[in-house]
Amino acid sequence: MLIEIKTKGHKNVSSNHKTTFEITKDKEIGPSADCIIGINSNKTMNNFTQEFKDKIANSKTRILVTLDTENGHDSILGYGHEKLTLNHPTDIVCRTSNYICNRTLMIKSNKAARDLDRNLIEDLKKEKIMKVKIELF
Repeated sequence: MLIEIKTKGHKNVSSNHKTTFEITKDKEIGPSADCIIGINSNKTMNNFTQEFKDKIANSKTRILVTLDTENGHDSILGYGHEKLTLNHPTDIVCRTSNYICNRTLMIKSNKAARDLDRNLIEDLKKEKIMKVKIELF
């Protein structure tokens, strides 16, 4: 199962957060938003099909998030969980921890914002387009 999302960077992308990374539908971010790597997302978790959400709501489901810009690429692996509600209207957050809220897409992620490919982050600081793929296994 696959969902594709288009988002873009912002001049305030710093990608310094040590436990999460996030994409959002919001059109602006401040300099303290150190986990947000993409803005103006064309989809939110509310756009996910129920079948997709049901598969994520299983702790055995592996989730692969692939991020691509003009000069950068990264792949991040995490897991679903039965308590994920996947219903936040603007934010999609990937977490290295087990913390769950309605913004959480996956837990136990193997990367946070500070671990992401630096070429990808440099593109995002220049407000380039990023393609996000979310695949379930």
